[in-house]
Amino acid sequence: MSNTLSYPELAELLQARAGVAVDPGDLARPGAEFDAFGIDSLGLLGVVGELENRHNLKVTSGAESAKTPAEFLELVNSSLAAKAGA
Repeated sequence: MSNTLSYPELAELLQARAGVAVDPGDLARPGAEFDAFGIDSLGLLGVVGELENRHNLKVTSGAESAKTPAEFLELVNSSLAAKAGA
């Protein structure tokens, strides 16, 4: 995994940690929301935990409450960028 989380990587994590298979292209659609895919905050919490373990960092608070994949990626990638700049 690189220093930024992409839609394909997010789709893999959602499958592994939330048990929901989602096409990365669907996640990237403008206006896409996690609710439409059956993903709730508990599923996102599993993804956040996996990212924190992989990257040894604290993901920005509130990422598990993101409503859209774009919002989630923005929060996670800002945490990754902050770690890289530290």
